[in-house]
This record gives sequence, structure tokens and C-alpha cells, in this order.
Amino acid sequence: MKKVSLTSLGCSKNLVDAEEMMGLLEDNGFELVADEEDADIMIVNTCAFIDDAKQESIDCIMDHIEYKKQDSSRILVVTGCMSQRYKEEILTEIPEVDIVVGTNDYGRLAEIIKSYTKERSEIYCSDVLSGEKPMRRVVTTPSYMAYLKIAEGCDNHCTYCIIPSIRGKYRSRTIEDIVAEAKTLAEKGVRELVVIAQDTTRYGMDIYGEYSLPRLLNELCEIDGIHWIRLHYCYPELVTDELIDTVAKQEKVCNYFDIPIQHCNDRILKLMGRKTNKAEITALIKKLRERIPDAVIRTTLIAGFPGETEEEFDELREFVTDAEFDRLGVFAYSQEEGTAAARLDGQLDEEEKKNRQEIIMIDQAAVSEELNSKKVGKCFEVLVEGYDNLIKMYFGRTYGDSEEIDGKVFFTSKRKLAPGEFAEVEINDYMEYDLYGQVR
Repeated sequence: MKKVSLTSLGCSKNLVDAEEMMGLLEDNGFELVADEEDADIMIVNTCAFIDDAKQESIDCIMDHIEYKKQDSSRILVVTGCMSQRYKEEILTEIPEVDIVVGTNDYGRLAEIIKSYTKERSEIYCSDVLSGEKPMRRVVTTPSYMAYLKIAEGCDNHCTYCIIPSIRGKYRSRTIEDIVAEAKTLAEKGVRELVVIAQDTTRYGMDIYGEYSLPRLLNELCEIDGIHWIRLHYCYPELVTDELIDTVAKQEKVCNYFDIPIQHCNDRILKLMGRKTNKAEITALIKKLRERIPDAVIRTTLIAGFPGETEEEFDELREFVTDAEFDRLGVFAYSQEEGTAAARLDGQLDEEEKKNRQEIIMIDQAAVSEELNSKKVGKCFEVLVEGYDNLIKMYFGRTYGDSEEIDGKVFFTSKRKLAPGEFAEVEINDYMEYDLYGQVR
């Protein structure tokens, strides 16, 4: 039995791909191992979203080449977004790579590996999806939570983003398939589902002729065992009244909106190819907070977009302070070849982009600290994730904190708690991004 290791980089959508690859490989007689030194076949599932992600992918491949030097019989497979985008360059620049498999072909991964011979390197990067993607996954997240990918690809074509050319057009899964997978996850002990796609709000339009995310959420809420359902990547122009009402009505759906707005200045938004303006974004934030008073709003921004003036950057800073986003992340603009934004005049230097990114994050830290100060004395339901032996406290997340990207709650408890449990925690202290408390 051949032993396989798999290292996955990048976003949660890429992680789900990796989990499905592992399920497929196990079903085809391969043994999964955690350590590359024990592997006959080493797989690196790459990301190519921005320059930093590409460099991380290259560094990881080079690390795996060191293991191959120890045993030349090992096969090195590179999959994922960088494979799809740079298939020829990978084999030319990194000849130690044996097989390159793109985002549309990993459903054939087991077959590709079995048929491989050491005579020559091979590329499998189709422009369209090859066959049915595997459904069984080897879930690698903590046992109590899992990502649930509801669609592949993207139709938005933002000028800074390469994803549509890598992942293809938007393709929704059927509600029946998604619910079946969610039931399987629930039966295995998953308590929190994080619903993901490049754009979750577009779900269903391609196969049902209408935006169907509310319908899907209602179906998922019927599944026994699921306690939280969290939404990621809701594009602002498609956060409809129906979706807001569904989140407000369904107790299992967290009052958590991950809405990437990227900027607030109308000229920059237009250059980005976004479909909203500042007034519409402001109105949406106001509506969410009126309809769902405890709604947690997370967003992402891009600092240093081509041509962004100091005045437009100052406008973005002021907007961040005024909007008081509960959670916020900032990317320094990355000039991606093949995108429309890469050809725009006014490209800023890397130091200036990084500086603007850091300034926004400093502004947001002050906002976050002020918001956290208002939580002292309040009680929150917390999903227990573990125990920190160094500080002698449990840690976990509220409905307003998503796995890995948001803050934590650190707390004490007189009774023993296990990961995956829920506990009522009263907050008694705070920092910029984290809360501290005790179980009631």
C-alpha cells in the first residue's frame, strides 16, 4: 500500500479540496500519513491568490524537494490554484516536481498517480471540470467544526482577482448534495458548519434561476446535531432582505455576516469592478444593525489599490472608524499578472502599500478594543476549543468569532469542559481582539 502525505495551503475552500482528495485516495487504497518522511507520494496543494501565497507555495514545494533528495523514489505532486495557473512554469522552473494537477482534475488524482511512471513529468490541468468531484472527505479541522463548500468558481470578475480564470465560472452544488454532506458531518460529531464559496450569496442562480441561499440555510437548520451555521463571503449587493430575515429567524444561523467590501471610495470601487458604492454599503450596515441588533459584521479591505490617492486613503480610514466593523482584515494590494488592475496606472510601491495596510489595522485595533470594552459584564455562549496549560484557562469562540481568523475568549471554569461543548461565559476583561471571563 502506497503512503501519501498532503500539505494544503491557502483558503478554506482549498482545504475542502484537500480533504476530498484525501478521501478519494483512501478509497483507492492509499494510506494517508502525516509526516513526509514516511510518504511514498508527497502532495502540495497550492494557493496562488496573491504574491505572498505564491511564495509560500513555492517555499513549501522546495521543502518537499529536500525529502525527495533523501529518497529519489518519492513522487512529488503539486495540485491546486498555482498548478492551474502556472502549470508549464512549475515543471520548467522546478524539474523535481513529477506531477502537476489543476483544480479541475483532482477527482482523477488516484488514477493519475497510479498510472504515473518515472520516465517523465506530467501535467493534468483541464480548463473544465473533469468528471464528478468526490464527496467523501477526510475532515482535518477540529472534530466539532467543518467547512461546507456550496459552490465552485466565481462570476464576479473583480479587476484585482485571478480566481475566475483559475477556478472557472460559478457552479452551485444542488441543495440535496449539500444537505446530504452536512448530515454526514453532523453524524460524525460536527456542531458548527461554516458555509463557504467564493461568493455564497450568489448560490443557486445558475441551477435554480434564483438566489437560493436562504432556502439552503432553512434546509440545513433542520439537521439534528448542528448547533451553529456560519456564513462566509457574502457579497454586499446580494445581501437581500430575504437573507437577513432568514438569519434573524433561524436560531442555528449565527448572526455573523462576512461581507468583503474592499473599499469605500466610489472611484476606487468602480476601478475594482465592484458592484456597490459607498452609500449602498453604508445603508446595508445600517439595515443589518437595525434588523439584527447583535449582528457581528466582518469585512476585508484592500489598501494601496492602483491610483489610490492620500485623500481616498484618508476617506477609507475615516470610514473604518465610523462604521465600527466588529471584525476587519486588510490586504496590501497585490499586482497579479493577467488581471485588469495590474495594467492600471498609479501602481504604488510595496512599502507604501504595506504602510497603508498597517495604518488601517492600527485604526481597527482601537475600534475593536472599544467594542470589546462594552462586552464586560455580558454573557456569551462559547464553543469550547481547548485548554491552555500555560495560562490555566480554557479558550473558545462566540457566535461572532470564526475559526482561525477572529479572536478568542479565554475563561475559567469550575467544572471540566471538553472541546466541542458549549458554555455560558460571563466577560470580565478584554484586550484589542480577545475577551476574558468565567463560566457562570
